[in-house]
Amino acid sequence: MNFPAYRPRRLRNSETMRRLVRETTLTTDDLILPLFITYGKDKKIEIKSMPGHYQLSVDKLEAEAKEIASLGIPGVILFGIPEHKDEVGSSAFDADGPVQSAIKAIKDAAPDIMVMTDVCMCEYTSHGHCGIIKNQDVDNDSTLELLAREALSHAEAGADLVAPSDMMDGRVGAIRTALDTSGFDHIPLMSYAAKYSSAFYGPFRDAAESVPQFGDRRTYQMDPANTNEAMREVALDIEEGADIVMVKPALPYLDIIRRIKEQFEYPTAAYNVSGEFSMLKAAEAKGWMDGERSMMESLLSIKRAGADIIITYFSKEAARVLGR
Repeated sequence: MNFPAYRPRRLRNSETMRRLVRETTLTTDDLILPLFITYGKDKKIEIKSMPGHYQLSVDKLEAEAKEIASLGIPGVILFGIPEHKDEVGSSAFDADGPVQSAIKAIKDAAPDIMVMTDVCMCEYTSHGHCGIIKNQDVDNDSTLELLAREALSHAEAGADLVAPSDMMDGRVGAIRTALDTSGFDHIPLMSYAAKYSSAFYGPFRDAAESVPQFGDRRTYQMDPANTNEAMREVALDIEEGADIVMVKPALPYLDIIRRIKEQFEYPTAAYNVSGEFSMLKAAEAKGWMDGERSMMESLLSIKRAGADIIITYFSKEAARVLGR
């Protein structure tokens, strides 16, 4: 395959030709949109670090859900901002909490949307960490019961899928057992299996009001230097009953996505996180980059790495581009 017999440019000379030989295709079916649900009524609070995104009260979800459905986006993942926080995050499993109420509102407005829920304690605890605190750290085993109660409350409210993001050891098994023994063995579980302790979560912590009040999350989220550990985490979660495994963040960890997909051949999600979104938006606002092209290139790279599902704040914008 030496020049001049082989000329790769022959297959690049028109958009139609490029489409014909394209190896990876991104579609709207790949996208999941995160939503932040807050307490109260008539609220649409701008998230300043995440242009175009808001904290929404449940009464604002009808129009939102219908727009999402009209764009062909297959699903959403919900994060709650409660009115009251305490040491153990008891609002997380309140049957009338923001997430539990939002599930029904979205289902009523757009029944075909898949409603996924994030299962974690950090939005609900007064200290901003992902579980019960003992000796200035999260106590793993006592937190499992709370996570199971939260996941079960989401299933009882009508969630289609639950997604634990806390990174406690054994939480997939605890949640799977709680669901199965309560008649929800049909509810899938998407595990944040390889969730790294990342600087790219900053805007999300503003959006979800979940900034830790002391320390950080390095004792339970993964070290960014590690890849073999991610394989062990994924293997454990699959063994405990995960139906889908996730990598978070996405862009700095494309190698992890690829390795997980090749090694486990399991449905694989990737979370294109808030910092990844906001840095492109900031560059676009400064005129430093083409916003649409950089968005689509980033999402395509995640799909090319092996992700079957992409959770992204770009979902609406990308769906409009893909629908042209």
